[in-house]
Amino acid sequence: MSGDLSELDRARLRWRARRGLLENDLIITRFLDAYETQLTETDVRALTQLFEMGDNELLDVFLERQELSGPYDDPTIRKLVEQMKAL
Repeated sequence: MSGDLSELDRARLRWRARRGLLENDLIITRFLDAYETQLTETDVRALTQLFEMGDNELLDVFLERQELSGPYDDPTIRKLVEQMKAL
């Protein structure tokens, strides 16, 4: 799937990315706008896992008030979060 998500895959990923906090939505949408066409299957799996995190917890990670831990402490997730924070 490296860099060639189908339109359905893209729509599903964007739907899954919708968050309850506007701040998270903005960060994730900006990331997807920039990197969506470059995502690998591994990246999509990592994003799907990251999107299971609670909204407040996720925002704390984006704002560097909290570190990724437990099942979210994964090299691919860390890479994606760093890309999101850099935008």
